[in-house]
Amino acid sequence: MSWNMVPGRNREGYPDPTATTALSNVQRSQRGLQSKRAGEHFENLIAASLNWYKDKGVAFVEKTPEPMRPLRPPNRQGQFLACYVKAGQPDFKGTLTGGRAVVFEAKHTDSDRIEYNRLTPEQLSSLSEHYHLGAAAFVVVSFGLQDFYRIPWETWRDMKTIYGRKHIKQPELEPFRVQYIAGVLKLLEGIEVDVEARGCDTCTARENCEKVVLLDMRQDRPAGSQAPDYMPLELEYCSAYEKEVKANE
Repeated sequence: MSWNMVPGRNREGYPDPTATTALSNVQRSQRGLQSKRAGEHFENLIAASLNWYKDKGVAFVEKTPEPMRPLRPPNRQGQFLACYVKAGQPDFKGTLTGGRAVVFEAKHTDSDRIEYNRLTPEQLSSLSEHYHLGAAAFVVVSFGLQDFYRIPWETWRDMKTIYGRKHIKQPELEPFRVQYIAGVLKLLEGIEVDVEARGCDTCTARENCEKVVLLDMRQDRPAGSQAPDYMPLELEYCSAYEKEVKANE
């Protein structure tokens, strides 16, 4: 060994790990890369599903752009050097039919649980603010890209109180399971939306038509029931409208 070399460091003076440590570092790096790719695939799946809802006229929800901080002024072509800053907003924001806002965060995990601290304080604060203003706020979680769940904001917020710990195990999320059918993640099913602002002119019982519920496409509608132009197929009829249809049969 050269007298110029320090034990534990290479010729350039950088740490020279043992074979076990080096292997561990490589495996950690590979796991991180796999997790990143899985997270990106999950977000692409959500984006494709949201496009399906958009095409059906049920919702318009977009990915929130990641905040960046410019490091240098732009050049003549408008290009500039920038870096991503710490995420401070939920992943997706948009509007449901009828005008209600929807805001949610998407998280992927390959473990058997989802941790409360997967959301940053800024994201927690943002979801809370939107929720208190009436938005549909929640966290969509993927377990191994095989099982999907939509956790309501109030459940995520009160995780410690409800479950006695700051994580939720996968079996405990069964009530929040989201179906994945024909390439579409049905992540907006069951969310209440207000259609009063759209003008329920077809239904004469307008004063009672306060809300409808997003549902999956159904083939078992009552005979004689017809959806008004303003109401997409994924919406359940309000009770007043169903009574009126039955009365006219």
